Amino acid sequence: MRDRNQLLVSHVVLCLAIFSKLSSTASPIRTKYGRHEPALDHSDRSLPSRVHHYGSYTRYSKTFSVLFFGAAGDGIADDSKAFKAAWKAACLVPGATILIPSEFKFLIRPITLKGPCMPHLVLQIDGTLVAPLSVAKSKLLQWVNIKWIHDFTIQGSGTVDGQGFALWNVSEIHHLEKETKDDSSVRPTVIRFYKCYNVTIRGIQIINSPQCHLKFDNSLGVKVKNITISSPEDSPNTDGIHLQNTRDVEIKHSDIGCGDDCVSIQTGCSNVHIHHIRCNPGHGISVGGLGKGNSLACVSNISVDNIIVQNALSGVRIKTWQGGVGSVKNVSFSNVQVDNVDIPIVIDQYYCNKKSCRNKTDAVAISEVKYRRISGTYSFQPMHLACSDSTPCTSVALMDIQLSPVNESLVPQEALCWKSYGDSQGFLQPSSISCLHKITRLIKALTKSQNYTCY
Repeated sequence: MRDRNQLLVSHVVLCLAIFSKLSSTASPIRTKYGRHEPALDHSDRSLPSRVHHYGSYTRYSKTFSVLFFGAAGDGIADDSKAFKAAWKAACLVPGATILIPSEFKFLIRPITLKGPCMPHLVLQIDGTLVAPLSVAKSKLLQWVNIKWIHDFTIQGSGTVDGQGFALWNVSEIHHLEKETKDDSSVRPTVIRFYKCYNVTIRGIQIINSPQCHLKFDNSLGVKVKNITISSPEDSPNTDGIHLQNTRDVEIKHSDIGCGDDCVSIQTGCSNVHIHHIRCNPGHGISVGGLGKGNSLACVSNISVDNIIVQNALSGVRIKTWQGGVGSVKNVSFSNVQVDNVDIPIVIDQYYCNKKSCRNKTDAVAISEVKYRRISGTYSFQPMHLACSDSTPCTSVALMDIQLSPVNESLVPQEALCWKSYGDSQGFLQPSSISCLHKITRLIKALTKSQNYTCY
């Protein structure tokens, strides 16, 4: 009897041991949705690289990889839904990061990412975002459109590729067919911010935009640093950074090369500081064009210093359309190095991007513009100040300007100072730059009457 009981006990112990072993190797785990699922068998080490390198998403995570929202990351499949899902989830978490991981390429169709979100949201781009070639068929004006977000950062070592080469030739043909109409609306901007506050962009590369690479509309508190923007010299209307109705901006330590203005500052902008950037190639740093269609334009407190402009149409430029009203004032260009630039210093109040434009009396008033320590080489004309007959440029200052023809055999045009009033100081080369007119009381009274529209 005792032997039989011992045998029964041994059998029970053995069953418990087997059950315990099975439980430990296949114990259920709780998912983020509260369901129980079998645990992963880690004996197989050939797991997909995305799981091995990027971990798993839990309800407590602050990093939201697009891979875990279904993105393929092969540059072929449409990953737009995964991107939007990651944005939606991260938007609810303070200090969250949306991860675009390295070594993957994500095809994203035109997309709008909306706030408001919890503060300190980060879009970490370490991989590549690429636009589909079919974006040409879209009537949207933006590829990645970010709206109503604050305390937001885009950063990383990755690339945003607009694949604009698929559109440039098409747009040029359209432009030739309709020479009197601006065709820029048919090409989307790569990244556009609208009504955003306290935004930082750093580290990333934006390339091959169909139109503007990076655009800020109606925004406040913008910082752009250590980024690279690149499109071919002959790519049409591909501004690097475009600002409109945006205040308190700093752009620094960046390389920009494109087929239009490296930085374009439009109406409604103030307190903009641009420094330590390189523009090569492009159309330089431009304020305007302003006043198109007889519109009101107001720009003030713009500082551009410690920049290099190479192989460009212009160095530093202010351009306005005839017929506009408003003012551009308190603009400073200093410590500018130019190399093989057509015209380093430009004010053009007769700007026209068509074969011809009608003459109009009204003009955006330009005053308090300082040029200090501008040096380097030019290929056409050292300076071109073509101001309005009815609204001359006033309080223009030239200090320590040293410009030479890029080729000694070149016979360049002399500097132009048309209806341009102000003072010159220091060393000026060539001598034709010393052409500013002394301001008179009549001119002061005339220009003062134009400024009221911005206040």
